[in-house]
Amino acid sequence: MQYGIAFAPLVPTLVLWGALAAIAVIAIVLLLGRSRGAWVRIAALALILLALSNPSFTREEREPLSSVAAVVVDKSPSQNFGTRAAEADQAKEQLVDRLKQLKGVEVRVVEAGQADGETDGTKLFGALTSALSDVPTDRVAGAFLITDGRVHDVPANAAALGFQAPVHALITGRSNERDRRIAIVAAPRFGIVGQNQTITYRLDDQGIIGERARVVVRRDGEVLNERSVASGQTVKVDVDIKHAGANIVEIEASPVDNELTTVNNRAVVSIDGVRDKLRVLLVSGEPHSGERTWRNLLKSDASVDLVHFTILRPPEKQDGTPINELSLIAFPTRELFQQKINEFQLIIFDRYARQGVLPIAYFDNIARYVRNGGAVLVSAGPDYASTTSIWRTPLDSLLPAEPVGVTEKPYTAQLSDAGKRHPVTRALEGSNSEPPKWSRFFRTIDTRNATTPPLMTGADNMPLLLLSHYGEGRVALLLSDHIWLWARGYEGGGPHLDLLRRMSHWLMKQPDLDEEALRLRVEGKDLQVIRQTMADNVPPVTVTSPSGQTRQLTLAPSDPGIWRTTLPADELGLWAASDGTLKALINVGPVNPKEFSEVTSTAETLKPLALATGGDARRIADGGSVELPRIVPVQSATLFRGDGWLGVRMRDASVVRGVGVLPVFTGLIGLLLLLGAFAATWLREGR
Repeated sequence: MQYGIAFAPLVPTLVLWGALAAIAVIAIVLLLGRSRGAWVRIAALALILLALSNPSFTREEREPLSSVAAVVVDKSPSQNFGTRAAEADQAKEQLVDRLKQLKGVEVRVVEAGQADGETDGTKLFGALTSALSDVPTDRVAGAFLITDGRVHDVPANAAALGFQAPVHALITGRSNERDRRIAIVAAPRFGIVGQNQTITYRLDDQGIIGERARVVVRRDGEVLNERSVASGQTVKVDVDIKHAGANIVEIEASPVDNELTTVNNRAVVSIDGVRDKLRVLLVSGEPHSGERTWRNLLKSDASVDLVHFTILRPPEKQDGTPINELSLIAFPTRELFQQKINEFQLIIFDRYARQGVLPIAYFDNIARYVRNGGAVLVSAGPDYASTTSIWRTPLDSLLPAEPVGVTEKPYTAQLSDAGKRHPVTRALEGSNSEPPKWSRFFRTIDTRNATTPPLMTGADNMPLLLLSHYGEGRVALLLSDHIWLWARGYEGGGPHLDLLRRMSHWLMKQPDLDEEALRLRVEGKDLQVIRQTMADNVPPVTVTSPSGQTRQLTLAPSDPGIWRTTLPADELGLWAASDGTLKALINVGPVNPKEFSEVTSTAETLKPLALATGGDARRIADGGSVELPRIVPVQSATLFRGDGWLGVRMRDASVVRGVGVLPVFTGLIGLLLLLGAFAATWLREGR
């Protein structure tokens, strides 16, 4: 019960102030003039003024409100190291039990910092603000943070908290923890294929003095560099960009004894390889209708540097024309096929037959070029089945089929079962119908003894497109010279651009077109595991999260040749996947996630803020078992900590449940007061 006085003036406030001024003047005059009954008259005037103010006695029925204490439990990935998670659970249970024993204290528990694949670092104060968002500041008793101390949203000062109550940090973990990590200082996102890019990294050791680590640098699983590195040393390493697409560079440091975790001993950098210029050599054996199709395709690609020669005058053609009257450019065979052959990423023979232009020794050079990683595409016409076929050269060892003749009849090209799975031919526009919505071809080069299954078939189900591997290089054989009909739009044409471009990029080892590949890809909040294969089934894939947790996943078929599954990308950092043969890596979020940058527990991060609020930051399990200080209610103080105890601020907040009002000058009481005042004045004047 609370009592008080309230005023509800019967006249405007300005009138009351004017009346008060007039009464003051009258009082001064009466007192200075020593008038009889001056004090009685002043009292009577004051009662009139009080009556105009309309005072009332009030009685409030109030219900006290509880003080609210928040308990924020850190559930970030770093809490999974050692016994921190168990310590946090024990501390929460004990703390909540002790707070509930305090009369008038409401406890709110919130778990924060869970990995979601988006938030970088541990955000506890944001969760604290949300938990107290509906609580008036005069009801907040304090906050307890159960954490390893690695919090990344600590307010700059106590005023930024939005309430005046103690903040206490209960620190899990040990003071003597040791950890080692690799920190990426600088790394490029892109690199020119064939050139070096520099990555700068640093070895960071916490709780470790005077020890060195063996650091291994790998690119796509291949060891590039291995060296001994001292703690705190910054190292630069050059990485050769071998291919287009993602070049995955791993930097891994050897573990140290009694290390907290080895998760952050490895860092990964993905460098996208881009080709400055793709050098392509196109050799046309003779002018024909399809020659321009190849030239237009390659010239339209700004990334392709095309060198094109057409054999117009073979050596056997002798018509007596003087050499000085010929406007033809001599074919620089020695320069192209001996001196500069390795500068080309792809060599295309378009309806080329042996005409004495290239000596046999140069075909040996071409075979060696492919075996060492080059690429050859043969677009065959009747020349391939002739006695002057390039099959009858040292190229027979790398070409995937032997010619036996030519079939001249119309047909619609079909995708084979292998072609429906291969990235080069899969889902070509028009291939979903039967027959495909493509214009017909009218010639097929018959072959036998194919070394690989055809991706496309022609007349009488004979192979039309063959792709094969030879040593480190790749070979493509297109067994018809009528693809120009698709380019000209004959009978509606066909997907010649997609087919020829994919085929060329596969030959030049574009990773997206590999037949066997394991890939990781982030789609929104999900991580997709994708397996490209030509096989009928795939083995399970083991996925390792940044915190070191592993799970085995079974992939399901989606498109032909594609198997996939998804899982939540709920952690920032390096994810790895392996099926025992292939391996894939992807970094979710920043290169150096805050959650794993410093993982040793500490009280120093939260101590300045805790002390500024009157609270404290203390370890709770440094001796092995969880030991919480006593929780003490404190009514009014600026210090909420002491030897063996922590305090909460007890509030006096309440809510009004009922109000009683008794006007002073209403009714008989007011009438008697006023009449008494005037009677006293009359009596004094009558003496």
